[in-house]
This record gives sequence, structure tokens and C-alpha cells, in this order.
Amino acid sequence: MFSTTPLCRSTFNIQDGEDFQDRVINSAKPVVIDFHAQWCGPCKILGPRLEKMVAKQQGKVLMAKVDIDDHTDLAIEYEVSAVPTVLAMKNGDVVDKFVGIKDEDQLEAFLKKLIKA
Repeated sequence: MFSTTPLCRSTFNIQDGEDFQDRVINSAKPVVIDFHAQWCGPCKILGPRLEKMVAKQQGKVLMAKVDIDDHTDLAIEYEVSAVPTVLAMKNGDVVDKFVGIKDEDQLEAFLKKLIKA
């Protein structure tokens, strides 16, 4: 019997640029990208909250976590100047973004818009 929770399937950590290309740019599903850092207090609040909201979408949207200290190149490429920054991507294009903490209602609206887009 499988014991993987939906959380594990819909959320993943980016390992490198190639991984980002495969799992985010080439994804058939919309992807929310959480640019965060270990030292960032607001990131520790937003991350789990966003993961929970993504899990509620039952696989309609995926979540990629990118540590900006490990992946400076991606942070620069996507013009991330503050964390947490969250990008919404569909078919390899950034279609929406926000910076900072959002409450669950705002996150749900953000995800629903991405799924319907």
C-alpha cells in the first residue's frame, strides 16, 4: 500500500536548472514556484500555508520550492528581489506573481485564477 500523502506528490524541491526545466517549464500542469530562503521568517509562514492550499487543489496545480541561496541563477533569471516571492507558471510562462505573505483566502484566489487561466 502506498503511504505517500497528496502533499508529497504536488510539492517538490528544485534540485538544479535541469530539474526546473523538466518539472516546471515543461510541466503539463500549472506550477506555483515558491522562491524562499532558510533565514527568511515570512517564508517559514507562507511555505506551509501555500503547500496546504496547493494540496487542496487535488493535483490540478503543482508547487516547486526554490531556495534562493542554492539557486541564485533562477532567482536572478526570474527577477526575485525579495523573499518570499511566488510565481505562477503555465506552459512555461509566468502568468502571475506576488511578494510577501498572503492569507489562505488570498492564496486560494491566486490558485483558482491560475487553474482557470
